Amino acid sequence: MRRHHAAFLLPPLGLAAFFALWEAVPRLGLVNPAFLPPPSVLPEAFLRELRSGQWLAAITGSLGHYLAGLAIGIVLGIAAGTLTGMSRTAEGLTAWVVRVLRPVPGLAWVPFAIIWFGVSPEAALFIVAIGVFWIVYFASHGAIRGVDRDLIELAAAFGFRSAPERLTTVVWPAAMPGILVGVRTAIGQAWMAVVAAEIFGVAGLGQRMMQASTLLATDIVVVYMLTMALLYGVFDAGFTALQRWILRWRA
Repeated sequence: MRRHHAAFLLPPLGLAAFFALWEAVPRLGLVNPAFLPPPSVLPEAFLRELRSGQWLAAITGSLGHYLAGLAIGIVLGIAAGTLTGMSRTAEGLTAWVVRVLRPVPGLAWVPFAIIWFGVSPEAALFIVAIGVFWIVYFASHGAIRGVDRDLIELAAAFGFRSAPERLTTVVWPAAMPGILVGVRTAIGQAWMAVVAAEIFGVAGLGQRMMQASTLLATDIVVVYMLTMALLYGVFDAGFTALQRWILRWRA
């Protein structure tokens, strides 16, 4: 019992120690507070942003880019991963295309996003969707390739002989745990892509952080960093609950 209580208390104690150390470093003059603001000044900075409407506007903009890009990337990633996972021909046709495009980082697409879409929400959506796509694609492809062939043959023996029937009754359910792991990873990657896209001028959290940094308003920068961490935590916790519900048949 004591060990259980200790394990429960360790995370909040570690977080408290982290904030205490953070507070002490600028207060003791080890770092200029203009470069690293202590956490005690953050509530006031947050309230200023909240009253001005900047905080809500930034969150609204980023959530729009995030959710739309995430949805597009997930749908396309699962579709492409399913196709290449079930078809050797499709995998062979796309093998070298994947090898050429996969190593290109998401930021490398920013110039094309601006050229094609301008400095607009569509450009941010494009960058987010690309970052999400590859993660979900490889997770889906690997999960479907790993489905036990005996299950597919058993489905055929029970009358599920067409590809759509096998896909919906055997392949996707069996591959779902692996696919969902990729989706959960993509949820975090999408936030990094959102900030990268917005730094170049698209309205949202990234743009507001850049505006604050040019004015050396590091307290505002940290407010938005913590905002992103909180939003990611909410989405991750929500998806984890959804993942448990979807995979409840495994219990």
